[in-house]
Amino acid sequence: MDRFLSADVDPNLLSPLDLAFIGDCVYELFVREALVCEGNRPTGQLHQEKVRYVNANAQQAAAEVIASELTEKEAEIYRRGRNAHTNHTPKNMTVASYHAATGFEALFGYLYLNGELSRLRELFAIIYHGQSN
Repeated sequence: MDRFLSADVDPNLLSPLDLAFIGDCVYELFVREALVCEGNRPTGQLHQEKVRYVNANAQQAAAEVIASELTEKEAEIYRRGRNAHTNHTPKNMTVASYHAATGFEALFGYLYLNGELSRLRELFAIIYHGQSN
């Protein structure tokens, strides 16, 4: 299984918000690694670049980029996350963007906890190359 820990967990039994909790970190790690692998630069610049990808609006756009590539199960996980009831919406984004980002994060969390690192790499490549232009 391709995960940091080998703890038993069935992502099908977790709430979409739990999936989004881990998926947020997984996606950010992909972005951070991609940026660092592009070469040395000041951490302030790395942070600014990271924020271009790791925010609700960018994640909503990323979800749209990969939408046609998702399997039925992946699309279902995304919808469950997008439709999950959250207690707040940050003031600097729309409710729709926040919910879409939550769905996106839930998908990344589900795939990670399911040990589908190769699938995460595929989706991230589509996103990163599609948004970096």
